[in-house]
Amino acid sequence: MEAPAVRIEPPGPRAREILGKDSEILMQSFVRWYPLVVKTGKGVVVEDVDGNKYLDFNSGLAVMNVGHNHPRVVESIKRQAEKLLHYSLTDFYYEEAVRVGEKIKGIMPFTGDSRLFYANSGAETVEGAVKIARGHFRGSRQYIIGFLGAFHGRTMGAVSITASKPVQRKWFSPLVPGVIHVPYPYSYRCPFKAETPEECGEAVIGYIEDWILSKLVDPSEVAAFILEPIQGEGGYIVPPDNFLPKLRTLSRRHGILLIVDEVQSGIGRTGRWYAVEHWGVEPDILTSAKGIASGLPLGVIGGRKEVMDLPAGSHASTFGGNPVSLAAAEAVIDVIREEKLLDNATRVGEHIMKRLNEMSDYIELIGEVRGKGLMIGVELVRDKYTKEPARKEMAWIINNAFKRGLLIISAGVSTLRIAPPLIITEEEADAGLDIIESLLKEAVKLSV
Repeated sequence: MEAPAVRIEPPGPRAREILGKDSEILMQSFVRWYPLVVKTGKGVVVEDVDGNKYLDFNSGLAVMNVGHNHPRVVESIKRQAEKLLHYSLTDFYYEEAVRVGEKIKGIMPFTGDSRLFYANSGAETVEGAVKIARGHFRGSRQYIIGFLGAFHGRTMGAVSITASKPVQRKWFSPLVPGVIHVPYPYSYRCPFKAETPEECGEAVIGYIEDWILSKLVDPSEVAAFILEPIQGEGGYIVPPDNFLPKLRTLSRRHGILLIVDEVQSGIGRTGRWYAVEHWGVEPDILTSAKGIASGLPLGVIGGRKEVMDLPAGSHASTFGGNPVSLAAAEAVIDVIREEKLLDNATRVGEHIMKRLNEMSDYIELIGEVRGKGLMIGVELVRDKYTKEPARKEMAWIINNAFKRGLLIISAGVSTLRIAPPLIITEEEADAGLDIIESLLKEAVKLSV
């Protein structure tokens, strides 16, 4: 297919009208990438209020994993909406929480018995996971070790662990105490003198053991490590293969819980239900949101039964596990299974990576291509030797891709973030890659 054509130079007249009102009505604490005013979506294409159509490489921020308005998801939502919209799971029961919960437990990477907690968003699941970890130890372990470059949300607890951009934390101190940050094994820009990804992974583990747990805090006071198995906002950074298994070994040695934040990387995004499965690591607690309910508010915390042991009244959520959101989640899981979208994400993701790596041979701006499945980052640099980030070029590419009918954003300092719906075909992916390739070639001139 060809990428959808933009027939009106965006923003069009209707979009400009809405943009003007937006600034009068909403607090402008958002970062809008370009003036896209969405009206409808279908599959891998969205349409704006002026009739322009775009190929979506964002999936609504890694949310629309089964595509926009999948008919089975829409039908499931309609059926449930006609039955029951809400009756708080905090204080009462309903069937959907159990029936859908069985399906969710079935896709989570726990080998033993597990339990769930329903929330409304990714940030809420992180807040809950930290409370569960600290509560499990009944106050005897208060420290949480997070990683630089991580994004876990913007609520006070979540932002205390987030370490992606200073603006996300500026002015909000004092933050939640007891959080320690350590480097993430970002092998392309390893914070230690490491020549290979594996050496970078070893160095980070060594730093935690030799400096944090030996000189800063006793391991017996650490409740949990929390990390994204693939960093999202931080730059779509895939850790070295040795890192997660070694961190799991370290955590078990000291009785420290391992929390994996799969808010962005879960629900098939990487070709597995959850990214941590690529390394054969079983966490103690897992957070899931974004793609799980196709845009409806739902977050899920999963954990080993013996860890999920907070006493009654210590944690709850009025809207968590809303029956309409659960109906959407049930359909999402069924669609991913029946349409074999894990396989499709793997196959199309490999095709995209292959094309991008081929481009890197003749396009100087491409410093590194990394990812798994359809969670792919393309780090842009002005010089492949110095690795100077290509910030200006990246911004130009994102804005001009929008004008040519492709929706794409960035992560980290200068990384293009490629995260289309899992239903995307190779032909559709190629249409977007053709735009990216042409813009990369043009953007090289900006670096001169």
